[in-house]
Amino acid sequence: MHDAPHGHPDMHWPSGFTPQTAHTFCQARAVINSSPDRVFALLTDMARWPEWVPGITEVRLGPHASAFEVELHDHRFEVIIGERVEPRRLGWSGIGAGVQLYQAWLLTEVGDKTDVVTEAVVRGPAAKSIGALSPTWAERLNARWLAQLKRLAETAPEATAR
Repeated sequence: MHDAPHGHPDMHWPSGFTPQTAHTFCQARAVINSSPDRVFALLTDMARWPEWVPGITEVRLGPHASAFEVELHDHRFEVIIGERVEPRRLGWSGIGAGVQLYQAWLLTEVGDKTDVVTEAVVRGPAAKSIGALSPTWAERLNARWLAQLKRLAETAPEATAR
């Protein structure tokens, strides 16, 4: 374990997944020149993740909208949505071989922009091993994911009314 990190005070964490109990914790933040609705829509269009999320090569949607599978760097994760408050909050839990994680997203409207904070708590033997070899791996992955989200949200046209 490492020095206890402190996440954003408005993040919601499920039992057992807090920055203080993480084997790896990371945070990324960006201001995106797009509406929270657009950013949220991109984040929740899981079927399109392989097109833009670094390392994700496949998403298999489940029979329920809140469960799906992801291939990330040749590892399969079962993912369950834990929190969905459109267009402000999103959180999911993922379970893979030797890894359990919870990634939370907080979207705050700031004028005509969106302040996005994402944090991830990763636990398990694989997280410990990877963290020992490359302490910043999760930060880099989270930052790349957020950079791609920013690029996509700022270049794609705003969604029309549903």
